[in-house]
Amino acid sequence: MINVGIAGTGFIGPAHIEAIRRLGFVEVVALCDTPLADAKAKAAQLNVPYAYGDIDDLLAHPGLDVVHNCTPNHLHADINRKILRAGKHVFSEKPLCLTALEAGELVALAEQAGVVHGVSFVYRQFAMVQQAASMLRHGRLGRLFSAHGSYLQDWMLLETDYNWRVDAALGGSSRAVADIGSHWCDTVQFVTGRRITAVMADLSTVWPTRKANMRGNSTFSAGQQDARYEDRPVTTEDMGFVLFRFDDGSKGCFSVSQVSAGRKNRLSFEVNGSDASVAWDQETPQQLWIGHRTAANQLLSDDPGLMNADVAHSAHFPGGHIEGWPDAFKNMMLQFYTAVRDGRAPAKGCSPFATFYEGAGVMRVIDAIVQSHRQQGWVTVAD
Repeated sequence: MINVGIAGTGFIGPAHIEAIRRLGFVEVVALCDTPLADAKAKAAQLNVPYAYGDIDDLLAHPGLDVVHNCTPNHLHADINRKILRAGKHVFSEKPLCLTALEAGELVALAEQAGVVHGVSFVYRQFAMVQQAASMLRHGRLGRLFSAHGSYLQDWMLLETDYNWRVDAALGGSSRAVADIGSHWCDTVQFVTGRRITAVMADLSTVWPTRKANMRGNSTFSAGQQDARYEDRPVTTEDMGFVLFRFDDGSKGCFSVSQVSAGRKNRLSFEVNGSDASVAWDQETPQQLWIGHRTAANQLLSDDPGLMNADVAHSAHFPGGHIEGWPDAFKNMMLQFYTAVRDGRAPAKGCSPFATFYEGAGVMRVIDAIVQSHRQQGWVTVAD
C-alpha cells in the first residue's frame, strides 16, 4: 500500500482524496492545514487518521511515500521544495509555483531527488481529449493549421465576488490566465503535440476594486445574507485574449474569462488540419466533434469500443454511462500512482500525466503572456 499525505483541505484537497481512494492500492493516512483545529475537523470529516497543523510535521509522519500540495498558490513553491528535499514523491496543484524561475528550480530539485512528480493538469485525462490527441498522433487531421478556443467561468462576475486569488501577493501576477488559461494551454499542447513558442496578449480587469465579504466567502460560493463588505483593490486580470504561435509555425488564439455570465466551467478547443478538425467542450465531455469538408461531420462518444485502441482505457465504462471531471481526475491519479508503484521517475516529454516539466513549461507561457500584455507586443516564450 502507498501511503499519502495531503497538504491543504480547501475545495481541491478533498477532490484529490476522493480520486485517490478510487484506486484501491493507495491510502490517505494524514493531512495538514492551519490552524490545527481545522485540520483535525477536516480529518474527522474525511476519515483521515492523522492531522497536522504544519507541513514539516506532516513530512515527519512515519512511512509517508507521497505528498499532495493542495495549498493556495503562494505556498506552492516553498512546500514543493520541502517535499522534494524530504525525498517524497510529490503531486502539486497548479500553478507549480508563481514564476518561471521558481519552476526551473523545482524541476532541478525533482531531478536530483529522483522521485515521481506530477502537476494537476486534469483536462488532458478526459477520454475524448485522449481520443483527440490520438487522432493527431495518427495523422487523422492531416497537417495542423490552427488551434483556438476558450476557458470561460462566471464565479467572479459580480463586484462582491472576492477570493484570495484576486491578490497578486497570494495568487501570483496573473489570475484568469494562470488559473484557467494554464489548463487550456496544457490541454491544447497535449492534444496537438506542439509547443507554444510566442504570444501576443491583451488582459483586462473588469472590477478595479472589489467588495470583500469580511465574514469570508468560499470559492465558487454565493454571497451571504448578513455580509459586511470592505473595498479591496484588484491587482490581477478578470479576462484575457491571446494570439499564439506553435513551434511548427501553425498558429492559434484563445480567450479566458472568469466574468462570463452563465459559463460555469467551459474549457473548449478546436483544432483544424488539412484533412479534418476536432472540437471538444468540457461541459459536454463525452462528445468529440469531428469536422469534414467532403463528408458528413461526426459526433463521437466515449464508448471504449469506438475509440482508438491506444486510448480506449481512458473510458472505464460502456458507452452511454456518464463519465466526467471526477473520472478524469481518477485517470490522472491512476497514471501518477502507477509510476509511483513501479518506481518510474518521469522522463521529460514521455509521461502519460503532466509532470513538473509540463508545469514549468506552462509557467513560461504564462510569464510571456503577462510580459506581452505589459509591453503590448509579441513575446517569445523562454526555453
